Amino acid sequence: MGSLELFLHSDSPDMPVLIKAGLAHVQFETIHPFLDGNGRLGRLLITFLRCAHNAIREPILYLSLYLKTHRAAYYELLERVRTKGEWAVWLDFFLTGLKETADQAAEAARRIVALFEEHQNKIEALGRPAASVLRVFQYMQRNPIVSIPATAKKIGVSAPTVAKSLEYMRQLGILRETTGRERHRLFVYEPYLAILNEGTEPL
Repeated sequence: MGSLELFLHSDSPDMPVLIKAGLAHVQFETIHPFLDGNGRLGRLLITFLRCAHNAIREPILYLSLYLKTHRAAYYELLERVRTKGEWAVWLDFFLTGLKETADQAAEAARRIVALFEEHQNKIEALGRPAASVLRVFQYMQRNPIVSIPATAKKIGVSAPTVAKSLEYMRQLGILRETTGRERHRLFVYEPYLAILNEGTEPL
């Protein structure tokens, strides 16, 4: 782990960050330092290393879906690196995965934009209440799971106004109340979360 840490923090301008991430991932999974969670941490390492080197601005573009889809090949290639030193074959697989993941992320972004536009149009058709509902809706684009008191405090409107706005959106089919209670209710922007959560299930 000490050698891996030195490699991660080394100044290696001649090595593209994506290659470095691919090498680091195999090394981390081979060391397997923890009793549980090594796969998740190894995949996070890919993302965080790219952030640290300014290859991406936010910790996004996770390889989970690609690796799950190609699970057998993934494990086989890790083993071939460990036993035969076949780094080139692994890196080809890894870089293909990054490209496919980036393409999927771009498509997800387009779907999210379309979803927001569709729901905004529904809200604007409400007429007079639309201004307050849109304010809550815009907040939910950054926080897809909300409660009434926390939302009221964050956006600076009254709790009754937030409650009415959320009810309008529930009636429009935009969000769902998840608790079934009268108090301490939580509202979830499910269609948005569904897009965000694609491919995040554990391997």
